[in-house]
Amino acid sequence: MSAQRHRHVAVLMGGWSAEREVSLVSGAGVARALEEEGYTVTAVDVQRDLAGLMQALSDPRPDVVFNALHGRGGEDGTIQGVLEFLGIPYTHSGVLASAVAMDKAMTKRVLAGVGIRSPQGRVLHRGELADGHPMEPPYIVKPVDEGSTVGVTLVREGQNAPVGEGWTFGERALVEEFIPGRELTVGVMGGKALTVTEIVFHATVYDYTAKYTAGHAEHVIPAAIPPVVFEEAKRVAELAHGTLGCRGVSRSDFRWDDRKPGTEGLYFLEINNQPGMTPLSLVPEQAAHLGIGYGTLVAWMVEHAG
Repeated sequence: MSAQRHRHVAVLMGGWSAEREVSLVSGAGVARALEEEGYTVTAVDVQRDLAGLMQALSDPRPDVVFNALHGRGGEDGTIQGVLEFLGIPYTHSGVLASAVAMDKAMTKRVLAGVGIRSPQGRVLHRGELADGHPMEPPYIVKPVDEGSTVGVTLVREGQNAPVGEGWTFGERALVEEFIPGRELTVGVMGGKALTVTEIVFHATVYDYTAKYTAGHAEHVIPAAIPPVVFEEAKRVAELAHGTLGCRGVSRSDFRWDDRKPGTEGLYFLEINNQPGMTPLSLVPEQAAHLGIGYGTLVAWMVEHAG
């Protein structure tokens, strides 16, 4: 990559989703690392202003965009469509894969076609959330198209109004059976699984606070789980990445009910086609475990932009 290290990279960060602050941290880390790797970097704090964005990407025009946006507008095919229109190569997945991966319900339906098991569930309109329990508790309620576990709620047995009219995470919610057990995640880089991390947290649910607050969760890498489950999680993560047409780096999340034999308790939850790059993020940690430094990782993502 040494011949490419003076290329101009625009790092998109911020955005207008619920994950704006996380994106700013990811983007700042990426920008610093790329500069250290020898790239010319322009950091762009993306607002909901198409004319302003196009101006930022034209004067001067970058060779590549590193998309460090998270959530709606950044991961769902929206910004990808703008970059396709402008003809600028960008990191992570394209328009279609991004749109499907961001929609958790659609992802489940697509991946069920290749035999990937996920928790039973259904999509409800926001108004239906106040109509009583849609299934026997315990169950999970989550936004259909948010990332970073934003809005994830566990409804326990004996709990009355499950969510109600206070739902502020879009018009649709995905309601899923709660899978007891352990939280696993697998990063995929260039179509190949990195390793499996177990996320050990103190709360019942791995929510936004546990994910982004130091001390709220422990990452066990590699996960201390049976080899058959370890390899199956890697296989399914690779299959999900390929089936959805993701490129670059992705991360798939799982629940594993360790009371069940073999791989029967392993359930796919969702895929993140634009994983975080903060100091607490899982993919950079997995890459480092395999000897791939942060700078090398982000440079690889730039050089494999599509």
